[in-house]
Amino acid sequence: MIWRAVYCLATWAALPLVLVYFAWRARREPAYAKHWSERLGVVARRTDRPLWVHAASVGEVILVAPLIHALQERWPDHAILLTTMTPTGRAEARRRFGSSLALGYVPLDTWGATRRFIALARPSVAIIAETELWPNLIAAASAANIPLTMVNATLSAESARRFARWPLASVARFMLSRFARIAAASEQHAERFVQLGALASHTKAVGNLKYDQPASRDLAEQASHLRADWQVGERPMWVAASTHAGEEAALLNTFRRLRQSTPNCLWVLAPRHPQRFDEVADLLGRSGYRIARRSVGDRVDRDIDIILADTLGEVPMFYAAADVVFVGGSLVTGIGGHNVIEAAVAGRVVATGPHVGEWQDIIDAMARVGAAAIANTPEALADQLSAWLADTAKRQAAGQAGAELAASHRGALTKTLAQLEPLLAAKQNG
Repeated sequence: MIWRAVYCLATWAALPLVLVYFAWRARREPAYAKHWSERLGVVARRTDRPLWVHAASVGEVILVAPLIHALQERWPDHAILLTTMTPTGRAEARRRFGSSLALGYVPLDTWGATRRFIALARPSVAIIAETELWPNLIAAASAANIPLTMVNATLSAESARRFARWPLASVARFMLSRFARIAAASEQHAERFVQLGALASHTKAVGNLKYDQPASRDLAEQASHLRADWQVGERPMWVAASTHAGEEAALLNTFRRLRQSTPNCLWVLAPRHPQRFDEVADLLGRSGYRIARRSVGDRVDRDIDIILADTLGEVPMFYAAADVVFVGGSLVTGIGGHNVIEAAVAGRVVATGPHVGEWQDIIDAMARVGAAAIANTPEALADQLSAWLADTAKRQAAGQAGAELAASHRGALTKTLAQLEPLLAAKQNG
């Protein structure tokens, strides 16, 4: 196939630029300077034929955590290798799994690195979280007769249209036809994969794994303590989480407008990426508001206007402590939104911007019960938050309806395991 030859040549030529990019990132994030050999496919040679799970970053690691725990319980003799693409994803994996599995970086998608990784790691089954499609990696695994599976597989209508165009149509067909199992998040997503070349007999809608994230039993208690520590009292509290570059400045306008109707509102802002914490702190510092940074233990009292939640792993607690929630990656293009289910499970109403990508179907379902809304502008967002905050009883009822909707969609984990079971059994028997 001509496109494969062109792609292999292009990725080989781009490799020096990618390594320079990692070196540049390492100046701000030292973790990028580590484990470079893994990026080139050099990993420890294994003879135990591990189950290989790939989760690109923090969100995907959180997504597959219940699945990995279930696999460890059901198949305790199966060694697991978990790869990520980002240092933050790797750190989250280490925090969640400790030494119970092996960690590494997924190789860059060059012909040599991917073949080297497959030859050394020798995985028995590959489980790819969500839609991480890399032609050379898929080709290398397929050539080695490693069953490829995709879990919580999603493909937005926009992405499907893009893949359907020449020459990407041939690329999509090449990749998707090589999957032994595709556990799609919904019937619509399953249909899109089949239309692009996945085998219908290997593609099944099992539901969204994000509904099956376990809730911490003491989360409500933690949230109560947090509100008391921050002296929130009856102050309305708005949490904006997983924000990206360009969104914080827009949300400052939202906050200014919201303060007109709700003068004592407390805003908690949790940017998506740790490397941007200082940048966002500088932006907030120029706003004229009184700021507290979570990471340095700044005291929070009733005089504080904004809390910069510059820590990791605490967003679920912030949601549980909030009155209203905004989920970022949705006011700017190119991101496609982030997990709104997490806020729904906490019983909170949630707003987003208009650019939500694959989350559209879920947000529409939540909106039908009043638990979610899409705001096209920062001003419209302020008006929506203000309306929710003005009617406590209605807001809480809508949040509860969202929690019940999320609970009704649980079960994807069990169905996903059922899809993987024959492949894992064959590995054990083989």
